[in-house]
Amino acid sequence: MNKLTHLDESGKARMVDIGGKADTARSAIAEGRILMNAAALAAIRDGTVPKGDVLAAARIAGIMAAKKTAELIPLCHPLALDSVTLDFELGAEAVIVRAAAALTGRTGVEMEALTAVSVALLTLYDMAKAIDKAMVIEGVRLIEKRGGKSGTWRADG
Repeated sequence: MNKLTHLDESGKARMVDIGGKADTARSAIAEGRILMNAAALAAIRDGTVPKGDVLAAARIAGIMAAKKTAELIPLCHPLALDSVTLDFELGAEAVIVRAAAALTGRTGVEMEALTAVSVALLTLYDMAKAIDKAMVIEGVRLIEKRGGKSGTWRADG
């Protein structure tokens, strides 16, 4: 079994010491989706949601969330991100959100990418809930991470 790095020898939570690690290029991609009815999807696609430009708001919310990940997730290191991008794919029944985060540093950006996706999805829900309160957020996951000691990892499928 792998040793849990966020626990000390006594089993108490701790922030991992990254002081001795070298700066390397690191990146992560995460995705998730929000299922919704045809009316909500059409309103987002056509830009007719009463609250305004849903995708622009979700993009900004995701970027802001990535920058605040250390304030939201205990034991995450505050990071000086080099970039955060969000892309949206409007499918037949859902909006798929993909976020990419990158930096040159001593720890990875997986949590930042996952946080960006999660908050962007919640923003989509908030802005379109007047049209469809039964929307379902699902499938939030890490797709890829690069850099650091463990190198590149990609999700299957």
